[in-house]
Amino acid sequence: MRLADVGPTVFTQMSELAARHGAINLGQGFPDTPGPALAVESAVAALRAGHHQYPPVPGLFELRRAIVDHQRARYGIDLDPATEVVVTTGASEALAAALLALTGPGDEVVVLEPYYDAYAACVALAGATLVPVRLTTPGFTLDPAVLRAAVTPRTKVLLLNTPHNPTGTVLPPESLGQIAETARAHDLLVIADEVYEHLVFEGPPHQPVAALPGMAERTLTIGSAGKTFSVTGWKVGWATGPRELVEAVTAVKQYLSFSSGTPFQHAVADALRLLPGHLAELRDSLRRRRDLLVAGLNAAGLIAHVPRGTYFVTADISPLGEPDGLAFCRSLPARCGVAAIPNQVFYADPQAGRHFVRFTFCKQRAVLDEAVARLATLRRTRPAPTLRTEETNA
Repeated sequence: MRLADVGPTVFTQMSELAARHGAINLGQGFPDTPGPALAVESAVAALRAGHHQYPPVPGLFELRRAIVDHQRARYGIDLDPATEVVVTTGASEALAAALLALTGPGDEVVVLEPYYDAYAACVALAGATLVPVRLTTPGFTLDPAVLRAAVTPRTKVLLLNTPHNPTGTVLPPESLGQIAETARAHDLLVIADEVYEHLVFEGPPHQPVAALPGMAERTLTIGSAGKTFSVTGWKVGWATGPRELVEAVTAVKQYLSFSSGTPFQHAVADALRLLPGHLAELRDSLRRRRDLLVAGLNAAGLIAHVPRGTYFVTADISPLGEPDGLAFCRSLPARCGVAAIPNQVFYADPQAGRHFVRFTFCKQRAVLDEAVARLATLRRTRPAPTLRTEETNA
């Protein structure tokens, strides 16, 4: 069994610890703010109108058309709503269906490391092999030489995530160009996880890799309403790209969920049409909350990496004398009433990310204020240093 040794995810474990200790959950990335009122009212209207049955397997045509309109208006990418879009039960299903459809035993999938833990699980389910390309610290930047060295004759897919979870890095145009060059040179497929596309706070806006020369025909792009509209429980995602790639994903997706979320698909279609006004307010609010949490983490004695995108902050715990992120996160809810995620679960070699911890800032300002106040106690509860043998015997 391919996942026989896999237990509950670290997100489940840390959320359970948070609930047990009454801790503020800055681990799992779900907002505690309501979605846009128009989207909520649209979902209610769809329910009252009797939209309770299966939508088409590829998704409501109204939503597929709204996704196509979004890609064209924002990025200049032209798609056919009838054949080049499939709506999925969240971005997670799009990712799983894509890897199951496009890879198999003997194939290699190159992925930026650290990586969202579902990537490794989905690659394993497909029977393929995950090949990590570690982002360089500090700054979590991509070394193009490391990327090129990771590609072998067995490489089938380059799995790209930008804006990047868990680090918040947004790959610059030169890095995207290097990725595209590598994909074209080796005839690779690219699965582009772009679920945080609208959560970029400074610098140039998000640029889809599919918009680069020679990439549209080899790129499957994954999007999500959950991150953009703060409605993660609606589980509405999608994949767009060339007809043959979308058809392959749809063929798998129909045996995973078949279809889902009819009233929510109606609501997301309406929400996408009013996106620009919503985004400005969301980004400004998240930027302020990001700055609050970064300052609080630094004041508590950690070293926070300032993310340019997503709603996560990666922090180095080693200045606190903490040697292990997993142990730190397991103790944190009881120690100061806050929960976080250890980044080592996002690495093939856990030692590489042992001193990093991820916090989310997609919470209300009052919640973050209280979390920062609790984190301030970390300096007072840091573990005593371990004495070396010669010091102990002195």
